[in-house]
Amino acid sequence: MKHFSLKSIKCSANFCSPLGVRENIVPLRGLGVLLLLFCFLALNASAQWAFRLPAIISNHAVLQQSADVKLWGWAQSGSTVKISCSWNPTDTVKAEPRKDWTWDAMIKTPKAGGPYTITFISSTQKVVINDILIGEVWLCSGQSNMEYAFNWEQGVLDAGDEVANSANNELRFFQLSHKYSNFPVENSDGEWKISSPETTPSMSVAGYFFGKKLNQTLKVPVGLIASYWGGTSVQNWTPSIVYQKDPELKKDADNLSPVNWAPMAPSVLYNSMIYPLINYRIAGTIWYQGESNTEHPEVYGKLFEALITGWRQVFKNDFPFYFVQIAPWNGYSGTSAALLREQQEYALKLPKTGMVVVGDLVDDITNIHPKIKKEVGMRLANLALKEQYGISNLQPYFPHFFNFTIKKNKANITVTSLGKLSCKDKTINSFQIAGADKVFYPATAVIEKNGSITLTSKLVKSPVAIRYCFTNDGMPNLFDVNGLPLVPFRTDKW
Repeated sequence: MKHFSLKSIKCSANFCSPLGVRENIVPLRGLGVLLLLFCFLALNASAQWAFRLPAIISNHAVLQQSADVKLWGWAQSGSTVKISCSWNPTDTVKAEPRKDWTWDAMIKTPKAGGPYTITFISSTQKVVINDILIGEVWLCSGQSNMEYAFNWEQGVLDAGDEVANSANNELRFFQLSHKYSNFPVENSDGEWKISSPETTPSMSVAGYFFGKKLNQTLKVPVGLIASYWGGTSVQNWTPSIVYQKDPELKKDADNLSPVNWAPMAPSVLYNSMIYPLINYRIAGTIWYQGESNTEHPEVYGKLFEALITGWRQVFKNDFPFYFVQIAPWNGYSGTSAALLREQQEYALKLPKTGMVVVGDLVDDITNIHPKIKKEVGMRLANLALKEQYGISNLQPYFPHFFNFTIKKNKANITVTSLGKLSCKDKTINSFQIAGADKVFYPATAVIEKNGSITLTSKLVKSPVAIRYCFTNDGMPNLFDVNGLPLVPFRTDKW
């Protein structure tokens, strides 16, 4: 039997031979057959993996309009990748794969429109992705109240028959599975889906209505990237580079209690569910998270700011970041939820951030997952439309505390609001006042003619501090003329 050295065997597209020369293949036995099979499998594997695109660059994708957009993937070194976009077919963009077989290239996208195709040619391979739309791309992330989908068993109170009427070619989703990793992962799973009665049920309700409102108002396609996991903490979603630069944050990140529904370690969800997306051009992010950080609310503000700045850094994009203040629930301990809401508000000092309040959108304070979700998405959308897209006839800003004065046994507060505040109930709820003893008591509140609010309590002779909805389950019932609730606040730092 004739033996061949592995070093002497060369493979062609049709067969293997000792010299790589086309010839008739004679029957081989033993080792020769195994070598032939090995070569054949290696050849096929090479052909299969020679050119690849990430999952998010695929059929039905939505690309950010009027932007420099990065395309990337993997190809053999020495095999120039040629890219042609059907909106500008005469301009071929080229990319040279690096020695690790990664490549990337920048293309310019037109104004919103489509459908288009993008053609990739590498060596003898040709890959075409079809039905590409150009529009606005937003990332939807956080924990369970963002993940809350139409098909969740407890249902949605304000969605009506939306699923049955959800067919919309200009609204598309890319949903990632729950995955975690101690190290950054280059690719994700998932595929782009067109909104329809078949695809919409598994989509975030808040995210869906956010995207739908943008699509209807802007008259452009909208792509939503859905990356969320219920019961997770902000530390899980933060890039490791943040912790490398700040030992104090790293200490806080390591101080997570284990749970049986999600991994609790720094960056493990960022690595697998955000990092694969960082090359993809997005218009902005909407975020609903914080419930799982109420165990140590005092450190949330710094961690949350670090997440926002960290994401902007790795995406190389100073995108807007709009978030939801966590809703009332009576299952938290002490005043941990109130303290965390306060910490969330601190992030507003960062540029291009915005917060929506949902304390009034709770059907049951014993349920950490309120069933009113459409309005959450609409409030986020109104904020984005005003701030990011300049829709002037919207007023998405919530009334908030401005100042207070004390006169004998009365405290008087002024607020910044659209018009005069009004109460939807017979009495105004959730105000508390305290004296120098730092003991808070429920306060009687009266709206004055000038719009200010006077507070009194028979148990507090000389008020020193005021709180409004500064409890875990306090629900606001003061609203501006636009129907938005007064933001929870306190005047003390006790």
